[in-house]
Amino acid sequence: AAPQAAFGVQAHIEVPKSGIAARCQPQGNEGAACLFAGAPTDGLMGGGFLYTNETTLSLGLVCGLHHLKDAKKSVPQMLEDFKQHPAVAPLIAGGKLVEYAAHVVPEAGMNMQPELVGDGVLIAGDAAGMCMNLGFTIRGMDLAISAGEAAAKTVLSAMKRDDFSKQSLDEYRQHLDEGPMRDMRMYQKLPAFLDNPRMFTAYPEMAVSIARDLFTVDGSAPVPMRKKILRHAKKVGFINLMKDGLKGVTVL
Repeated sequence: AAPQAAFGVQAHIEVPKSGIAARCQPQGNEGAACLFAGAPTDGLMGGGFLYTNETTLSLGLVCGLHHLKDAKKSVPQMLEDFKQHPAVAPLIAGGKLVEYAAHVVPEAGMNMQPELVGDGVLIAGDAAGMCMNLGFTIRGMDLAISAGEAAAKTVLSAMKRDDFSKQSLDEYRQHLDEGPMRDMRMYQKLPAFLDNPRMFTAYPEMAVSIARDLFTVDGSAPVPMRKKILRHAKKVGFINLMKDGLKGVTVL
């Protein structure tokens, strides 16, 4: 079964605007977004993020709620350790914590979607399960905005008819089908695929180990590239690689 929700924490760290430009290098009114996997959640399903704002940096992590029972440390401790990571510490050095937040994020998409239309009621955003964890990024804000636009169009039409019954409001579904639901249907099997511990432990470790072997020059006798790769692939297991690969092809 696909995971239903994830637990997220976020810290807003105040940094001078000049400091943000120097550290994260956004140009003009642009911002920067950094995504992390592995270390932030201590190898559990999830990941970390760092976004630039006008005068603050948003640093946080999201971890699969049902995986927290296997966690070796608390979520607040994960965030504190994430702040000390060599890739993050220089970016927030000297910053001041101005806000701290936590949120339960729905991640099963269509697999947890409730009835979206009722008499006088339209459901959108988190309450409608409109969040997608794609592994390399999490989408939710754009889906919520699209759903809000669809709801507004539906309400305007209903006002003209002076009819806010479920039947009248059902055109909301049509607007959703032309917008956010297209992407949600395409990726509806992805949450179950990502709910695989190898995705956040064995495979990242394999990728890093292969890259280390390929780029290390230490004067030792040369080894064929295929042997360097196969050496680390064996640790994951060829059956696991084939099984996960085939499943990934059908899902993606």
